[in-house]
Amino acid sequence: MKLSRYEQETVINFNEEEDTASVYTHNPKLREKLLRLTVKYPDKVRLERREPHGAASFIVPKSCVSVREPYSDARRAADSKRAKEAKICPPDRSIRSQNE
Repeated sequence: MKLSRYEQETVINFNEEEDTASVYTHNPKLREKLLRLTVKYPDKVRLERREPHGAASFIVPKSCVSVREPYSDARRAADSKRAKEAKICPPDRSIRSQNE
Protein backbone atom coordinates (compact mmCIF):
# COMPACT_ATOMS: atom_id res chain seq x y z
CA MET A 1 0.00 0.00 0.00
CA LYS A 2 1.43 3.36 -1.03
CA LEU A 3 0.64 6.45 1.04
CA SER A 4 -0.59 9.62 -0.64
CA ARG A 5 1.51 12.76 -0.21
CA TYR A 6 -1.20 14.02 2.14
CA GLU A 7 -0.67 10.96 4.37
CA GLN A 8 3.14 11.36 4.43
CA GLU A 9 3.34 13.39 7.60
CA THR A 10 6.03 14.96 9.73
CA VAL A 11 5.09 15.11 13.40
CA ILE A 12 7.22 16.83 16.05
CA ASN A 13 6.19 16.10 19.60
CA PHE A 14 7.61 17.25 22.94
CA ASN A 15 6.49 18.10 26.42
CA GLU A 16 7.58 20.74 28.92
CA GLU A 17 9.26 18.27 31.28
CA GLU A 18 11.78 16.55 28.98
CA ASP A 19 14.71 18.06 27.10
CA THR A 20 14.11 16.02 23.95
CA ALA A 21 11.60 15.99 21.12
CA SER A 22 10.37 13.12 18.98
CA VAL A 23 10.40 13.67 15.21
CA TYR A 24 8.42 11.27 13.01
CA THR A 25 8.83 12.01 9.31
CA HIS A 26 8.27 10.73 5.80
CA ASN A 27 10.08 13.76 4.32
CA PRO A 28 13.20 12.44 2.54
CA LYS A 29 15.27 15.63 2.98
CA LEU A 30 14.49 15.91 6.68
CA ARG A 31 15.04 12.18 7.18
CA GLU A 32 18.48 12.37 5.49
CA LYS A 33 19.43 15.45 7.50
CA LEU A 34 18.47 13.73 10.75
CA LEU A 35 20.41 10.60 9.72
CA ARG A 36 23.50 12.78 9.10
CA LEU A 37 23.02 14.35 12.54
CA THR A 38 22.90 10.88 14.16
CA VAL A 39 26.41 10.30 12.81
CA LYS A 40 27.73 13.74 13.67
CA TYR A 41 26.09 13.95 17.13
CA PRO A 42 25.41 10.36 18.24
CA ASP A 43 25.14 11.44 21.88
CA LYS A 44 22.37 13.96 21.09
CA VAL A 45 20.44 12.79 18.01
CA ARG A 46 19.38 9.19 17.58
CA LEU A 47 17.29 7.11 15.25
CA GLU A 48 14.54 5.64 17.38
CA ARG A 49 13.06 3.35 14.73
CA ARG A 50 12.42 2.97 11.03
CA GLU A 51 8.75 3.01 10.19
CA PRO A 52 6.74 1.43 7.35
CA HIS A 53 6.48 3.24 4.01
CA GLY A 54 9.84 5.03 4.36
CA ALA A 55 9.18 6.96 7.55
CA ALA A 56 11.56 7.18 10.49
CA SER A 57 11.36 8.35 14.11
CA PHE A 58 14.19 10.28 15.75
CA ILE A 59 14.91 11.70 19.19
CA VAL A 60 16.50 15.17 19.09
CA PRO A 61 17.27 17.89 21.63
CA LYS A 62 14.28 20.17 22.05
CA SER A 63 16.60 23.10 21.33
CA CYS A 64 16.83 21.87 17.71
CA VAL A 65 13.13 22.56 17.16
CA SER A 66 12.35 26.12 16.07
CA VAL A 67 9.67 28.12 14.34
CA ARG A 68 10.87 31.09 12.34
CA GLU A 69 9.16 34.11 10.91
CA PRO A 70 8.46 33.67 7.19
CA TYR A 71 10.66 35.52 4.70
CA SER A 72 8.98 38.47 3.05
CA ASP A 73 9.16 38.61 -0.75
CA ALA A 74 11.45 41.65 -0.49
CA ARG A 75 13.85 39.89 1.89
CA ARG A 76 13.89 36.75 -0.28
CA ALA A 77 14.69 38.83 -3.39
CA ALA A 78 17.45 40.76 -1.59
CA ASP A 79 19.01 37.54 -0.23
CA SER A 80 18.82 35.93 -3.66
CA LYS A 81 20.51 38.92 -5.29
CA ARG A 82 23.24 39.00 -2.63
CA ALA A 83 23.91 35.26 -3.04
CA LYS A 84 24.10 35.54 -6.84
CA GLU A 85 26.52 38.46 -6.61
CA ALA A 86 28.70 36.45 -4.20
CA LYS A 87 28.31 33.35 -6.45
CA ILE A 88 26.92 31.31 -3.58
CA CYS A 89 25.06 28.23 -4.78
CA PRO A 90 22.69 25.93 -2.94
CA PRO A 91 23.97 22.34 -2.64
CA ASP A 92 23.61 20.29 -5.83
CA ARG A 93 23.40 23.34 -8.11
CA SER A 94 26.01 24.86 -10.34
CA ILE A 95 26.60 28.58 -10.76
CA ARG A 96 25.49 28.24 -14.37
CA SER A 97 22.03 26.91 -13.42
CA GLN A 98 21.68 29.63 -10.79
CA ASN A 99 22.24 32.37 -13.39
CA GLU A 100 19.60 30.95 -15.76
